[in-house]
Amino acid sequence: MSGNKKPKKLWRRVVGFTFSVITLIVLGYISFSLITSRPIDFSWFTNIFLPRQPIEVADELLFDVGRDRVFADMDGHVVAAGMLGVQVLDYRGNETLRVGFRMDRPAVSVNNRRAIAFDIGGHSVLVFEAGRVIYSMETNGTIISASINRNGWFTVSTQEGAGLRSLATVYNDRGNAVFRANLHMGYALYSVLSPDNRDLAVINLTDVGSRIPVWQGINQQDPGFTFELYNELILDMRFLPNGQIMAVSTDRLISIDRNGVSNDFFEFGSSRLGGLISEDGAILLHLLDYGVGHTGRLIRLDERGNIRAERITTRDIISMSYGGGFFVIMSADGISFLDENLYELPHTAESMILGGVNRVLALRDGVALVTGEHIAAPIKVITE
Repeated sequence: MSGNKKPKKLWRRVVGFTFSVITLIVLGYISFSLITSRPIDFSWFTNIFLPRQPIEVADELLFDVGRDRVFADMDGHVVAAGMLGVQVLDYRGNETLRVGFRMDRPAVSVNNRRAIAFDIGGHSVLVFEAGRVIYSMETNGTIISASINRNGWFTVSTQEGAGLRSLATVYNDRGNAVFRANLHMGYALYSVLSPDNRDLAVINLTDVGSRIPVWQGINQQDPGFTFELYNELILDMRFLPNGQIMAVSTDRLISIDRNGVSNDFFEFGSSRLGGLISEDGAILLHLLDYGVGHTGRLIRLDERGNIRAERITTRDIISMSYGGGFFVIMSADGISFLDENLYELPHTAESMILGGVNRVLALRDGVALVTGEHIAAPIKVITE
């Protein structure tokens, strides 16, 4: 009897020890994600025990949303927004959502499982998931831009009133307005809310340069600090996983910490910015040499501005995207898949005629969608 009990006790100890280790790893990961404001994603853990099956993609995805279509990837679905409305298809081509929604200049922003479609220069806003509409509204002022964070909270920048004052309004995940920032001067180009719903940053263009006022706590009347850049244009910004703001100017990338202290994240030097990707912690710059045609460099940075990979390019790059661990580059002469070391990979578009396409959208698992006014066709990395 005692001989049988010892293996059972040993087995229980092994199981208990393994469970404790797994629990410690998971709790450590959650704590790290909360401290760094990174999204919590357990796909790395579940894939150990339940490996994902390769995704199946239709030969062509058929969208019927009118002209001026824009596309985005949303958690295993493709979103299309056009002048007639919004449509969502899964990768197999099955429609999960169709909404009639008139827009003269359609735009769409996606984060995690939720998206916002909006009419630039108009008044219409639609917030939705893959299978349902969450909220729709008409703004009082003219929409300049909109963005949505990973929790479904969103911001809308508008110009309204007799003096065309600039406003950035924050809405929670139920569509209720919870904060409104009045800039008093200049033009609100873009506003973005931090992943933890606490901080609001706005690109404010004035007659002397660019400013980024940051409200630290969206119940505060005045900004916690304002970063100012004279005689230089700020084109874009976003919150990095480490909680800092990365601002994109015409000459450099700038990091701004929570105390308002700024540092040059990466300087373009004698090059000019041709394009930028900053998605899921991946940063890719396309820098062009002045006066040398399309010659330039692709540079991958980490979130501290250190160069992790670099390659020379002479292609006329017209669109770039990142997803599933791959960069996808569309140039005038074809498509390129690059891994995170910027090594080029073979793919199924080598013999494909790419006439009529002007954008590329990276999906998951080495699949990309090339799109144009009349086409939305997938291409894949060749892994065998």
